[in-house]
Amino acid sequence: MNQYFDRFMLWIPDHFATPARITLIVILAMIALRAIHRVMPHLRETIAERQESVEDSRRIRTLSRVLRYVLTVAIAVVTGLLILGELGVSVAPILGAAGVVGIAIGFGAQTLVKDYFTGFFLLLENQVRHGDVVEAGGKAGVVEELTLRYLRLRDYSGNVHFVPNSNISTVTNMSMGFAYAVIDAGVAYGENVERVIAVMRDVGRAMRLDALLAPRILDDLEVAGVDQWADSAVVIRCRFRVAPLEQWNVRREYLQRLKEAFDREGIEIPYPHRKLVQAQA
Repeated sequence: MNQYFDRFMLWIPDHFATPARITLIVILAMIALRAIHRVMPHLRETIAERQESVEDSRRIRTLSRVLRYVLTVAIAVVTGLLILGELGVSVAPILGAAGVVGIAIGFGAQTLVKDYFTGFFLLLENQVRHGDVVEAGGKAGVVEELTLRYLRLRDYSGNVHFVPNSNISTVTNMSMGFAYAVIDAGVAYGENVERVIAVMRDVGRAMRLDALLAPRILDDLEVAGVDQWADSAVVIRCRFRVAPLEQWNVRREYLQRLKEAFDREGIEIPYPHRKLVQAQA
């Protein structure tokens, strides 16, 4: 590096050489950082658009954000070391001391170290990607950012949760591969169960034929049957296999259409009621 500086700055007086070198280092570092922040997003989107699946695209976007963060830190560290070298400060002792200090900090900041290790394996094992809906660290929401330090989630109410990676022991990913829209339909005890199931299947078939819903629903309606005898209703459980993140939309649409179908067929959706028996005196 020094020989290149010497070639380009032979015309600079000696007493201005050090400030000129430092200025050039800072300028080159700023150019590198600006290039990273401009080129990386464009390169990320170009690569993501060429992926065959949505999951691969999300993983590319997540990894690119972490890579940009790592490159930014690396450039900052190298720039600092070069500036110290130009100021006549020996870098070797600093690096040695940094190793000792790093060990001491590692013992005193084990949670921070655990954050980085957990974040690394979350990325390496592809457990969480940008845009996924997950539950982790006691919070649930859409993944807006995953770094080596924390996971940022936004829930349905718009609240943003910053979950340290060290707090994540279990990840529940609700948008990986496919999902199930599970529906429990309660009907009165006096209704014919077979007739109710037939109506439920008819509604499911109609949704599969709907041009807007067909891409979201991957399979026909699967009826499990009577799931429980509740206090006021017989509960029949069914489910759709759907595309990622579509389970809530499909479930809401099915419930609305099923309510309309039950009304047409005269199938009773019961209210909670209580039967009183009066003892004879």
